Parts: sequence; structure tokens; C-alpha cells
Amino acid sequence: MIIRKLFTFEGAHIVRNCSSRRCRENLHGHSYTVEVFLSSDRLDNGCMVLDFGLLGEVRELIDSFDHACTLWQGEDPEIQEWIRRCNCRVVEMPVSPTSEGFALLFFFLIDRLLSHTIYTNGEGKVTLSSVRVHETATGYAEAFREDLKWVHFTANEVRFSEGIREEWKNNKWWEKLIEIS
Repeated sequence: MIIRKLFTFEGAHIVRNCSSRRCRENLHGHSYTVEVFLSSDRLDNGCMVLDFGLLGEVRELIDSFDHACTLWQGEDPEIQEWIRRCNCRVVEMPVSPTSEGFALLFFFLIDRLLSHTIYTNGEGKVTLSSVRVHETATGYAEAFREDLKWVHFTANEVRFSEGIREEWKNNKWWEKLIEIS
């Protein structure tokens, strides 16, 4: 059985090296939808694959991208500095901030969060099946575990600005990710 939890965020990016001139040469934004698909080998004591209340850290992670400018770390240093200077909410990513890049990054990070979640209600082996990121109403990218072979990064390579970190309820979830990367 697969369950889905949906999250949303508003964000801005530049997509360098793509075919579309509009995307590669202009800072622009999207209303993103992120779908997290989970499965298990059994239902918990409440007859659920997983209580969505246990996804608070996933919610905090995805909310960190809301109203933020996402930067590929390969971006021109002058552009990076200008964006950091003009924005309080900036996320620096080791992959291009495309739907594909977001899907891979979210899969990587959410999988690690779930692997260190403490289950106390008879949950089975909860597994992240996929992460789907919609950049527009008509298109999405979906990452699966086997797709992680295309990228090589750690949580340490994802950088959240102080403006984002100061809004976190606590940073234990992020410290956990950094430790296990």
C-alpha cells in the first residue's frame, strides 16, 4: 500500500544550462507542489501506513524552501552574492534547482529523516517510495531510490540562510541530517 502526503511552497530560481532562454537567463518563480509517497510492510496499531503527524520534520524541511530563492552552487559567484544580499531566505543546492533537482534532493533528505524517525505505534518498515515535485500545473519530476545514482551529494552541501534557520522551531532534524550524511 502506498500513501501520499502533499506539501506546497512558493519559490524562485534560475535554471542555468537549460534550453529555454527565459529559464536560463532570468530569475523567476513557481508555485511548487511536493508529493511524498510512502509504503510499509504492514499497518500500524491505528490501521495506518504512517500517521502524517510523524512527518513534522519533513514539513519543516519543505517549508524551508517557501518564499526562498534557491541557488545552484555552480551559479556565478557575483549572482550568488547579489541574491544573498537582496534576500533573507536563500537555499544553496548542490544540484540545479529544477523539478528534477528538487525531487532528487528531497528524496535524499526525506529518506534520511525517515530512517531516523522513532516509531512507537507498531509501524512496519516504512519506506519512501518516491518524491514528486510539480513546478507547474502541467509537469512534474518524480524521483525514485534508484535515481540517486545520478547525483552525489551530502546534506552538508545544502545551505540554508540565517533568515530560514531562525524560523525553524528547532534544528535537531537538520543536525540529525548533517550527522548521517
